[in-house]
Amino acid sequence: MLRYTVQRLIAMAITLFIIITISFFLLRLMPGSFVDDPTLSKEIVEQLENKYHLNDPLVLQYGYFLKDAMKLDFGVSLKVQPKRTIGEILAQKIPISMQLNIFSMIFMIPMGIILGIIAAIRKNKLSDHGISVLVILFISVPSFVFASALQYWLGFKLDWFPIVLSKDQVLNWNRMRSMILPILALSFGGIATITRYVRAELCEALNSEYMLLSKSKGLTQFQSTVRHAMRNSFVPLANIIIPIFTSILFGSLVIEKIFAIPGMGGVLIDSINAKDHTLTIGLLCFYSLISLLTILIVDLSYGIIDPRIRIGGRK
Repeated sequence: MLRYTVQRLIAMAITLFIIITISFFLLRLMPGSFVDDPTLSKEIVEQLENKYHLNDPLVLQYGYFLKDAMKLDFGVSLKVQPKRTIGEILAQKIPISMQLNIFSMIFMIPMGIILGIIAAIRKNKLSDHGISVLVILFISVPSFVFASALQYWLGFKLDWFPIVLSKDQVLNWNRMRSMILPILALSFGGIATITRYVRAELCEALNSEYMLLSKSKGLTQFQSTVRHAMRNSFVPLANIIIPIFTSILFGSLVIEKIFAIPGMGGVLIDSINAKDHTLTIGLLCFYSLISLLTILIVDLSYGIIDPRIRIGGRK
């Protein structure tokens, strides 16, 4: 297990290095620059280009960037939030995005499990067909479409919820109420995924031989389902929850912009539009690191959840 973990960490570091390198060259090769501002004089433009090595060859610029990145120094924001370091911006924006994603997970997981259990127990019944229709709808429609629809109907037409996030800094009722719509928009896709997995695994477990054995020992259908079928069907579920969190994190990029949430999503989009390359690369590194850590945790969790799986063996 230790050997496998070390190998995965090395592969993760190499992958992160490749992602950072590709991101750097793609952004620098894009037309335009953050100094393309008609209000700036020629002398100021030249000073900025010299300060940030924009006049140097691209390979030399990459060397400067890599040297600072090895120290976890991604520089300062050049246009979106001038003179603020990337670390300060991340420290301010990450908690806001994490708060939204964590509340979405808290709502999504139990809802998906409950719907999956109902669909499996009521297989081929009206409730199962209704849940299946919702699953197909939630998987097929992007989250930003749900966000716009919820914002228009529940926020604007019916005036049940605020259409943008509350500016309150503390987590009070007004802020929680304004987070309901973005949480719903982010949760629908995950609910559908969890429901589909739970239904498929539970249906297979209910028809397995050990269920017949448990009933022959005197257990009722409910006892057999809770003690055996549900426990076995939840093993693969644990391995999809972590990737779902990552998908929510990436899905919130657009959702945050729609609901005016001052998190990571709006900053990333603004940095790309403003050609603020240092801020864009810093944010991309954060998202890449989260994705790679997620893959590592999922791989390691197989051996923890199911003891029959052996990871890192010689063969």
